[in-house]
Amino acid sequence: MKQRHTYVHSGAFALESGQKIEQLNIVYHTFGKRETASQVVWVCHALTANSDVSDWWNGLFGSGQYFDKDEYFVVCANILASCYGTSGPLSEKIPGEAYFLDFPQVTPRDMANAHELLRRELGLTNIDLLIGSSLGGQQAQEFAIILKEKLHQLVLIATNAYHSPFGIAFNEAQRMALQADPTFSKCVENGGEQGLKAARSIAMLSYRSYDGYLKTQREHDFHKTDVYRAASYQQYQGEKLVRRFNAYSYWFLSKAMDAHHVGRNRISVEKALQEIRAETLVIGITSDLLFPVIEQQFLAATIPKARLEIIDSIFGHDGFLVETELLEMLIDQFLNSKIKTR
Repeated sequence: MKQRHTYVHSGAFALESGQKIEQLNIVYHTFGKRETASQVVWVCHALTANSDVSDWWNGLFGSGQYFDKDEYFVVCANILASCYGTSGPLSEKIPGEAYFLDFPQVTPRDMANAHELLRRELGLTNIDLLIGSSLGGQQAQEFAIILKEKLHQLVLIATNAYHSPFGIAFNEAQRMALQADPTFSKCVENGGEQGLKAARSIAMLSYRSYDGYLKTQREHDFHKTDVYRAASYQQYQGEKLVRRFNAYSYWFLSKAMDAHHVGRNRISVEKALQEIRAETLVIGITSDLLFPVIEQQFLAATIPKARLEIIDSIFGHDGFLVETELLEMLIDQFLNSKIKTR
C-alpha cells in the first residue's frame, strides 16, 4: 500500500553553508505495511525524480515489481530544493512570497541530514537496505556515513565520491541556458521555462551515449535534410521536463550535485568512505559519460565491505532507469549472498 506523507520539522534546520531553513517540510512516500514488514528499504532519488519511487523506477518498485513484497517497508523522501513538496525555492520565504533565487544553497550532505531527521521521526532503529543512483547515490553515501552500524546493506548505482570537473561543466552549461532565458531572473513560478527546456536538452547528451542515440534515433530516410529524429527527441525531452518540473529547483539541484564531496571537513575522501560500515554493492554502467566506471571502481576499492558490478549497456547514465532487469538480478544476488570482503 502506497501512502504520501508530510513531515514538518519543529525548529530551524541548519545547512552546511551555515544558513538555516526556518521551517523544513519533507514530503515522503511509504510503501508496504510497517507492522508486518521485516525489512526497511530506503530509496534516495535522483535529480528530477520524486518521492513516489514507483512513478520513476518501475521495474524495481511498484505493483508486482521486485520490492513489492510483504517483507519490505519502503521509504523515499523528496529532497531539499525540489519542487515536489519538500522545502525548496517555491516554498514561502515570508507569507505570500516564495524564495525563488533567495533559497539557500544545499548539498547532498544537507539532504542526508534531512533524511536522518525523518528516520528518527519514523522511529526506524535500523535501515536494512539503502539504495541510490546518481544524485541519489551521492545522498546515500552521506546518509550511510551518518548511519554507520544502523545501516546493514548499501547499493550505489552510477554515482561518485565527489563530482567531477566534467560533471560540473555540464551542469554549468545547463545553468547558462537557464540564465539566457530572460524570464528566469523575474522570479515567477513559471520563470525560465524555455531555459529549462534547453538545459534538459544539454543534459540528455550526458545521460545517453553515441550508441544509444544511434540505436533509437537513427534515420532510415537518407534523402532527408531536416526534421531529424534526434532533433525532435531533444525537443520532446525538454518539453516533457518543463511540464513536470521547475527551473529554480533545477538550478539549485544542479548546484547541489556540484557540491558533492564526501571528504569535505572529514580529512580525506578515503577516510570518509571508510566510515561506511554497511555491506555495499557498487554498480557502474559501461557507457556512462557523466559518471564513468572509474568513479565506481574508486568507491568499491575504498569502501571497506564493497563489491563492484558493471552493467554493459548502450544507454549511458540512464541505464539505471532502463536496465532494470539487470539491476534486479545484481541486487537479488547481493541481498541473498554473503559479500566477499577484501
